[in-house]
Amino acid sequence: MKLKLNNLLPGNARVRQPRLRSQRGFTFLELLIVMTILAILATVAIPTYLKNIQRARETRLIHDLWVMREAIDKYTVDKEKAPPSLQDLVSAGYLRALPEDAITKSSETWQIEMESEKLSPDAPAGIRNVKSGAEGTDSNGKPYSEY
Repeated sequence: MKLKLNNLLPGNARVRQPRLRSQRGFTFLELLIVMTILAILATVAIPTYLKNIQRARETRLIHDLWVMREAIDKYTVDKEKAPPSLQDLVSAGYLRALPEDAITKSSETWQIEMESEKLSPDAPAGIRNVKSGAEGTDSNGKPYSEY
């Protein structure tokens, strides 16, 4: 006569039997369901992520243009003439370095507008404004060259 351990325990207490080797892990169907859910989440998340990256670049471009325009204005007031080039803003200490255009990823693509009238007759014409040299439009349809 063989005694079962579960019959000797009081009430509903049972001894947990070890799982068989074939019962360990996940089934193929469970893995397939999880992979499908992850694919659906990725399909929704990736376009949102890319849109946020583009908006961050546009915001950085707007900020960099604002900083350069402020530096041009300060240079013009301090020196009583507009800077002849963007590099003069760096060498005079108004900018630490010429910022990189966030869209073109280059500091060489800035488009500058020169003054049409000089502040003084003996001073050479200088920079009046700076714009992005990037082609295309932003997420709202506004061309980068109009920033």
